[in-house]
Amino acid sequence: MASETKLTLAKLAELAGVSTSTASRALNDNPLIKQETRNKIQALAKAHNFSVNAAASRLRTQKTNVIAVILNLIDNTEQSTTDPFLLKLVGELNQALNAKGYELLLSNSFMASDDWANYFIRSQRADGILVIGQGKSDEKIELAAQSGVPIVVWGDAKTEATYPVIGGDNFSGGYSATKHLLTQGAKQVIFLGDPEHAEMQERYRGFLKAHEEHGILPSDNAVCAIDITSKSAYQFINDRIKANGLDFDGIVCVSDMVAFGALKALKERYVGIPSDVGIVGYDDISLAELMHPSLTTIKQNTQQAAELMVAQLINQLDNKPTSSQVVETSLVVRRSTKLD
Repeated sequence: MASETKLTLAKLAELAGVSTSTASRALNDNPLIKQETRNKIQALAKAHNFSVNAAASRLRTQKTNVIAVILNLIDNTEQSTTDPFLLKLVGELNQALNAKGYELLLSNSFMASDDWANYFIRSQRADGILVIGQGKSDEKIELAAQSGVPIVVWGDAKTEATYPVIGGDNFSGGYSATKHLLTQGAKQVIFLGDPEHAEMQERYRGFLKAHEEHGILPSDNAVCAIDITSKSAYQFINDRIKANGLDFDGIVCVSDMVAFGALKALKERYVGIPSDVGIVGYDDISLAELMHPSLTTIKQNTQQAAELMVAQLINQLDNKPTSSQVVETSLVVRRSTKLD
């Protein structure tokens, strides 16, 4: 005979041996939960006369309390979810979401379908979408935004878009990195990264502005469009030196990982850093300080970025106004550019 005891959701979850959020989603018949688990929890709820008011409310509003975070990786890239900066931002987003009562569902643009609105929102996998990276094309992002789903993007906040974009001041970052090298005496600075990316394009504009202010014209082969990986940077610097010799004395890198690859290639050729070549990275991941020499880099405030992204997404969920916002960046000077 069924028990007459009425349980709380937490007690029901304890009986089922699952978390409270899993029990809640199972009662909502959320497809993220295995059918066997859903059946078990729903049967327990029925057997114990569990009051499903909260669950019924979620069913009516189709709320999952889950936010999908999509790593928008470009085609033909070797950049992956193991990239330290991406992991750092995902970790900050997880904390910011948890603080607001949401869970994080991590995916990437290769695994998710082209129709993010249908795959994540209409299927009740998530309530909203946070995207890390605009990439070279915002086609999938724009498609989701036009369908009316709540979506916020980490990218270049100066981009004209129909959705909120949160991002560092990329122009200022590229300008500061380049100005620092030129002030240190560099004459032939190269830009290691692909300016076709929205974020990298702004950093390249900063690169050009710093040269203009110093009355220096960048060389014709100053732009080095490579994949955002250490491997690509390592291979490029090796090939460049083999073909042209050491025809540069400064490198502005679009990420710390790119800088690490360049650093490795130069050290293997006994090039002095920074006496022969100064290197500036971007992101200030934890390894930057531990490298030898330690890496001068542009720091992005990922905690602030995550909090702003989550706040803008919740504004959309609550039908409140949203806007793009710029996150502060700052130059962190270390041994890869500093001569004593």
